[in-house]
Parts: sequence; structure tokens; C-alpha cells
Amino acid sequence: MQDNQYRQVRLEKLEKLRSLGIDVYPRKAKRGWSTVRIMREFEHRTAEELEAQPVTVDTMGRVIAIREMGKSVFIHFTENGQKLQAYFRKNDLDERDPKAWEVLKLLDLGDFISVAGPLMRTKTGELSIRVMELQFVTKALLPLPEKWHGLQDKELRYRQRYLDLISNPEVLHTFQLRSKIMSGIRHFMEDQGYLEVETPMMQPIPGGATARPFVTHHNALDMELYLRIAPELYLKRLIVGGFEKVFEINRNFRNEGISHKHNPEFTMMEFYSAGEDLRDMMTLTENLFESIAALCGSLERPFGEHTISYKAPFRRITMKDAIAEYGQIVRGRLEDHSEIVKLAREAHIEDVDRKTEGILIGDLFEHHVEHHLIQPTFVTDYPVELSPLTKNLPGTDRFVDRFEMFVAGMELANAYSELNDPIDQMGRFQAQVAMREAGDDEAMLLDQDFVDSLEHGFPACGGEGIGIDRLIMLMTNSESIRDVILFPLMRPHKASDSTEKPAPIEQAAE
Repeated sequence: MQDNQYRQVRLEKLEKLRSLGIDVYPRKAKRGWSTVRIMREFEHRTAEELEAQPVTVDTMGRVIAIREMGKSVFIHFTENGQKLQAYFRKNDLDERDPKAWEVLKLLDLGDFISVAGPLMRTKTGELSIRVMELQFVTKALLPLPEKWHGLQDKELRYRQRYLDLISNPEVLHTFQLRSKIMSGIRHFMEDQGYLEVETPMMQPIPGGATARPFVTHHNALDMELYLRIAPELYLKRLIVGGFEKVFEINRNFRNEGISHKHNPEFTMMEFYSAGEDLRDMMTLTENLFESIAALCGSLERPFGEHTISYKAPFRRITMKDAIAEYGQIVRGRLEDHSEIVKLAREAHIEDVDRKTEGILIGDLFEHHVEHHLIQPTFVTDYPVELSPLTKNLPGTDRFVDRFEMFVAGMELANAYSELNDPIDQMGRFQAQVAMREAGDDEAMLLDQDFVDSLEHGFPACGGEGIGIDRLIMLMTNSESIRDVILFPLMRPHKASDSTEKPAPIEQAAE
């Protein structure tokens, strides 16, 4: 039976309900209790205890299973991922509403109902509501996917996340845990004295990162705008303005490729603290990751085939030392320009002759090192070309005071001792402009107002960005960033696509 045939059958049932005088889509449901609260408070009550101290509840949920036994019907329904059983006896319903039993027979899987009655345990010991009152809440016109063979197709699951959440309880749990983690992050930052702020998502100049932006147009002002690639330059303006510690959990947009760890729209947290530097950012990051891992149940957490330990302190290693170690390269070769070029050619890095030494070091790191960094690791001492907003390391103008933290081969955090010399910053911007004019469309644009803000005085400052989606991937053992974003960006669905729809389930099920 095709979907339109199932829908027609359900439309006929809807009309029968209406002919009985039932409001099929009522304004409000009777729901004094949540199913989660019912299970939390009474899951361990015995049948004898429930008989001795009767408890009457009313709650609501989506019907996921119907089992008929003569003049009795057992229905499982869910709400917020919690399953509960309702037990219907014809005599109980007939005493209060002669139409209720007929209404019950018109139920389909996927419908929403509200039930009220005393809690009991069935002969099998399952906590159930002995239903005395039934309210029809919503008729579902399309069937749910079959429970065990429904939404296994990943692309279909991402496109129809609502069905994914209904069909796969572990997916619902992942996003419930995401919400818990987000709340935990906010509480942690507030406990550290940070104030949450908001900065523009549409910006006249895209800044704070080297990335290709999305472009839009504001009609009334007749001006081109960009969806933000990072909130960094605005958050730093707030430090100039007198804030001590600020953070923002923000949506960023980068017009780049899609992979298991990249989505064009993603969530980051950026934070800045006046008077601090990179070492302070390291300590805060260790404490934050420890706190979130503990919130999720353990400092030792599985991710794929690995077990990740979030117990501080995390390993620290310079970029060049990491290249030497994992690339099995004599460390001295990384101090000689001709040797660095030779190593880049051996690694088949593209456009070697057009790249500076610092960029080649970054390429060698990506080639030899990133995928080896499984346990939390701070990589420090980055080439200045890769970090146009970062303070130089003492005694050199070629390397800067920056770290990136890697876990399971992914970059999770990026932090600086922030550059606060406006003259140096202007020179860095001009170098980026030259790179852009040479064909690098991810190089930064010059933000004169930001430089002007620095000229009014920007104190020593530590700053950091953390990839929230990747953090949640780690904490939930999710292999793809799409598994932790409720509605990831997808290629438009074509009518000619051969992807089959999930098999519906229309029979009664236990």
C-alpha cells in the first residue's frame, strides 16, 4: 500500500472521529504529568504499593504500539523519548464515555492521545496507566517508518530528522545530551566570571578567520553583507570598551566543503579575557573539557575505536616537534628553508613554489601529524602566516603564541595570546590583503575600524574558539558532524532520486 493509500484510510478514520463529535485537533491536551516524571517517580513502586497508595495521573504521548486482547487494549506511547504503557478496558471506558471505546478503535500508530487513570502494574509487571479517560489529541495522516527497518538510510534521516527522532531513540538521546552539554558550558563559563554577549551575524567585513564567506545583500541600505565566519573582531572591540571577560556561543557560516567534520553552518564558542595569555587559556580549556566529560558520565569516553581521557593536564608539543616526531624527520631539517621545501615536495604538497615557509610548515603538520593526535593535545608555536591576529613569540617575528587543541585527529580549539599592537596588526592585515590579491580568496580583508579600536588601547588578552559541534561528536561518540546537528545542510532533493521511502508500519505491534 502506497503512502497516499495509507493517508486515504486515515482520512476516512478522521471523518469517522469527527462524526462522533470528536475534536481531532483540540487546542489543548490534558497533561498534568510528563511521562518522564511518571517513570522517574513511580518506576520502582511495586504493584502492592500502588494499590495501597493509589496515584492518578494524566499525560500525553505519541502512539507507537497497539495490542488488542478481546475487550482489553494495550497501547505504548512515548513523549520526550520515554515510553509508557496505557491499559484500556472496555467496561472502564463505557462507564464514563460510551464513545471512548469506538474512538480507541480508530487510533493509528503515530497519533497523539492523552490518557488519565490510576497507575498499576500488569501481570507482566510493567508500569501502566489503567485508563479511565481518553482524549484524542492529534490524528497523524502519514504512517511512521517501520520500527526496525525504517530510517536506516543516513541521508533520509538527515533530511527528515523528525522521523529520525521518532524512529531512533538513541538519536533523540544525542540531542538531549547536546542540550545538557550546552547548558553545562554556559554554567562553567559564568562560574569563571565570563559574561555572555551577542555580536552581529551579518557583517560588512568578514573577519576573525581565514575562510570564504557567504555573501548577501541588504536592500534598504543597498550594501553587500557577509554572514559571519567568526565573531572575534567584535568580541575584541568589547574588551577595548571595558568588558573584562566575554563569551559568545555563536553560529558561524563558511562557504567551504562538507565532510564528516565540516558543515557550512556550525556552532562555536569564542571567549576573551583581559589580562590573560595562552597559558591561562590552556588551563581553562582543560578544566572545561574535564567538566563536560564528567557531566556526560566519565572522564574516560569512547570515540570510535579509541577511549579518550579528558583528565588534565593535556599533552603540549610545538608544531615543529610534532612534525619531526610523527613524520620521523630529523628536527634540524625544519630549521632550513631548502630542507622544508624538499620535505614538502616529498609529501606531494601542492603549489610548493608559491607558498611561504610558514605555510609549508602548516601543510607538513597537516600531512604528517593531525590524524595521529588522538588524546587531547595542545600544539603550539605556529608560523605567523597562519595566525594574523596573534602575538609573536618572544624573540622572533616568524612564530606566534598560539595553540590548537586536537582530539581524535580533529581540531577542537584554537587560542591566542591576542595581538594588541595596532601598528603590527595593520601590517598583518596588509600582508593578508596581498595574499588575497595573489589569489587566496580565504585571506582576511582589512578591517580599518578594528585597527582603530586597537589604537584606543587593547589590553593584554587571551582568546579562544572551541568547536561545539565537534565537542559534542566526541562526547556522544558520533562519527559525523551531521549526527549532532539537528538540520544539517543537504543537497536539494531531486524528484528523480531513486532513494526509497522508509517502509511504513500499519499493523498492531507489541
